[in-house]
Amino acid sequence: MPSPPVVRSVADLRATLAGWRGEGLSIAFVPTMGALHEGHLSLVRLGLSRCDRVVASIFVNPTQFGPSEDLAAYPRDEAGDAGKLSVAGCHLLFAPSAAEMYPPGAATVVTVSGVSEPLDGQARPGHFAGVATVVAKLLNQVRPDVAIFGEKDYQQLQVIRRLAIDLDLGVEILGAPTARAADGLALSSRNAYLTEDERRRAPELAAALADAVLALRAGVPVAEAEAQALGRVQAAGFGPVDYLEVRDAGDLSRMGPGPLPPGRAGRILAAARLGRARLIDNMAI
Repeated sequence: MPSPPVVRSVADLRATLAGWRGEGLSIAFVPTMGALHEGHLSLVRLGLSRCDRVVASIFVNPTQFGPSEDLAAYPRDEAGDAGKLSVAGCHLLFAPSAAEMYPPGAATVVTVSGVSEPLDGQARPGHFAGVATVVAKLLNQVRPDVAIFGEKDYQQLQVIRRLAIDLDLGVEILGAPTARAADGLALSSRNAYLTEDERRRAPELAAALADAVLALRAGVPVAEAEAQALGRVQAAGFGPVDYLEVRDAGDLSRMGPGPLPPGRAGRILAAARLGRARLIDNMAI
């Protein structure tokens, strides 16, 4: 099966999309940073179930990486990714350069207050400004009917939902369930950094969160459930643990330390290092 056509400029992207819109076709958009896995491909398939055409982007966005983070080492395989997108049914790949996305003189940064500030907002200063800026640009460039993001990056999803509402972007933001390996590990491009031994231990993060969810639903106080889960991931060799916390599922405000209030939707979220890999995960309560 041939790979989807690749466009690298905003002008070529818009020309193709204008033709589709002229035919009355609806458009779903799946933005990625490449190194695609089954989680990404499930987003493409969800897009196909909602719209006539699916556009995916691959852009390793430099503005969301901190000075000591893995921008240079981040896995890249555009040819392999294009083949996977073809099998999943993607119709177009937008793969711009950094110069196309941030031309000389670019000076605008988009920030989203509140939901971006805790958790990864504290652990990775500036990260969500980079995310919000590039996603705002991509959504404006594609102008899809639906844009699809994975729930594995739950805080990112909430930031983007807030962004789309506040800027009146007119796009439906869909969150798709986290794709997992058979042993429960959330699929991530950064899982490629794990050694064989680390890969065997990595599922303990998901297992600890799942057990914490059961405990919280049974009325165990938030502080106790968090402490038990934290001890478990540390015993598995994770460290440092940037956060392991129960938060409101909507605005990500702190919950606890006592039992969860009846009827209030919560989310337990964690980020922790295991060797070279920084793994994140979350689960609904």
